[in-house]
Amino acid sequence: MREAGFYRPLEGKKVECFLCSHRCKIGDGKQGICGVRENRGGKLYTLVYGRIISRNVDPIEKKPLFHFYPGSYSYSIATVGCNFRCLHCQNYEISQMPKDRKRILGEDVTPEEVVEDALRTGCDSISYTYTEPTIFMEFAHDTARMATEKGIKNVFVTNGYMTREALESIRPYLHAANVDLKSFRDEFYRRICGARLQPVLESIQHMKALGIWVEVTTLIIPTENDSEEELRDIARWIYNLDPSIPWHVSAFYPAYKMTHLPRTPVSIIERAREIGLEEGLRYVYTGNVPGDPGESTYCYNCREILIERYGFFVRRNLIEGGKCPYCRADIHGVGL
Repeated sequence: MREAGFYRPLEGKKVECFLCSHRCKIGDGKQGICGVRENRGGKLYTLVYGRIISRNVDPIEKKPLFHFYPGSYSYSIATVGCNFRCLHCQNYEISQMPKDRKRILGEDVTPEEVVEDALRTGCDSISYTYTEPTIFMEFAHDTARMATEKGIKNVFVTNGYMTREALESIRPYLHAANVDLKSFRDEFYRRICGARLQPVLESIQHMKALGIWVEVTTLIIPTENDSEEELRDIARWIYNLDPSIPWHVSAFYPAYKMTHLPRTPVSIIERAREIGLEEGLRYVYTGNVPGDPGESTYCYNCREILIERYGFFVRRNLIEGGKCPYCRADIHGVGL
């Protein structure tokens, strides 16, 4: 246990946590919505500092980040817990463990050990992923600061529900983020995720303003968020923010409490990509469909293929100094 940041005391030994946009008011002896921040005697403690439940070396494309050091590897870590309760969560065994099983498991690891492992395995970045990195912000912050000092980049794979205060705290050490924009309907967020849409939109906007490289992912769930109208709304919103933000449209498969729905048809994923391109987005990618042409990067100007991918792996990268080798258009991204 370690005293948490991002909270303020209230009367009667209550506290208000302002790490995420739930802004939980937590009574003495109680936990926040995430299940991993607990009020003890009027002080808030994080229960997961250094309690790593999963760590792996992943291709950066698995995050997915396609315009941030493509072809590189990212040392990926997570603790248990999440501030959402998505009914379709694909990592529910660890994200929902504190709430479903009332347990907090993990291996005790220091920030120094994470950074040393990333260096030893030849990773260019550390990704805070699998569960929601916001809920282990204190550990992510300490690790990211040390990683930055060693020349290692830092990546959040996030639901985007952190507060402005939390985001600005991690900003000096956060270089990229993939944000799940799960729907463009507040009703979906409330019913499926136990959250709201607007704070996610605000986080994406604020990340862009802070100079963090941002990519967006939408998992398309049959009958829930797969209408052409909603997909077009998402694409238009991203376009109005920045048409060069990559949008990943990924196929759902049955999991957790949504096993009654079918896997997303490939035709819907391909149509979503078409919609994104029709709305003017420069880079739209199909996810969870290995071998689909939409996995690869194309020049938005001349339409030539620039990065050929299969699944999470880069087969060839033709970008030269951040430019298309055919028409010399600038290709947006970091480390291209």
